[in-house]
Amino acid sequence: MRKAPPFDSQREAAGDLAEKIAVEAAYCVACIRAFDGDETRSADEVFLEQNGRFQTHIADNAALDALLAGLVFSLDRMTAEVSADLDSFRGLTLREKMAGWTSRQRMWRMYTERVREAPVIERLLDLLAKSDALARLIASQRTSIIERHKEAERGLVDIVEQRRRLVDSIDIARLKMKELNAKALTTEGRIGVYGNRAHWEQMEAERRALKAEAERISAEEHAMRDESQRRERFIGLFQAFVDSLNGRIAACNVLLRKLMIDVEERLIIYQAQVDTDRPGMKVRIKPEFFPDIAAPIRLFEKGMLVAQDLERRKGRADLQAAGKFPAHAEPPPEISGAPLIDPVRRPFRFNLPFLRS
Repeated sequence: MRKAPPFDSQREAAGDLAEKIAVEAAYCVACIRAFDGDETRSADEVFLEQNGRFQTHIADNAALDALLAGLVFSLDRMTAEVSADLDSFRGLTLREKMAGWTSRQRMWRMYTERVREAPVIERLLDLLAKSDALARLIASQRTSIIERHKEAERGLVDIVEQRRRLVDSIDIARLKMKELNAKALTTEGRIGVYGNRAHWEQMEAERRALKAEAERISAEEHAMRDESQRRERFIGLFQAFVDSLNGRIAACNVLLRKLMIDVEERLIIYQAQVDTDRPGMKVRIKPEFFPDIAAPIRLFEKGMLVAQDLERRKGRADLQAAGKFPAHAEPPPEISGAPLIDPVRRPFRFNLPFLRS
């Protein structure tokens, strides 16, 4: 199996792609705003250019969401590794047990030194720093996407409304043409039947005027129909862009929710390690140190994080994220319908088995 790229390099790649997407998004929104402004080129030429760049932008959006999802899930896997390491501290090693045959005090001193020498605290702090940076990236993406979505949707609504008015005008023009052609036909049928020559000539002039007006309206109807079809073609392109933005907002919401719940898990693991092994380390975690994950840290400071409640919420968040990004999710359990916590087998890692009873 190919080794996954380092987290930091992946995050940098996501940041670079986000900058590229911002430029392309500005172009797309500008195209929607200036829809009626380019009269120097044909509609086909403009559509071909814009369609290519819009489709590239939509593909880049999907690629960035996949990168962000991969980062969120990779942090979750790293947390599982830290939890597994802590779980390994539950028992004594053979060397420690042998030392206990002669001195229980030496046995527990060896155990304590082994636990303290493990870089678990530093790994957890690093995970929190990575979580903060990733939360900042996802949140900034969400904010900018929402603004672009609002602007693009407003422009699209205007274009759709103008096309609706065009369709109404086309219907009115067709009814008017039908009425004029019917009058012209009636007038033509009366020529030579009623009145004298002078009256016939007057009716012929009226018939010609009716036909001319019908042809003028027909030309206008044809132009409006061409414009309506042009708008319909671009509306499909612009709608796909707006839909992709809407989908990205939903993706950011899912990823942020999972990331914040995963941060709570990391904080609970940290608290357990601080409480049992290295008192006083809690001061290293403050909202001002990690501003983009400040909300769960405030709960951590107040002692309001509960493992049992978090397990339930994390399960839901994981399922939602897995449904949105199945390629990055962990494989499902072999036994369908298996409980999240198996009371018979080894406890699920989120039980935090290293907590003292």
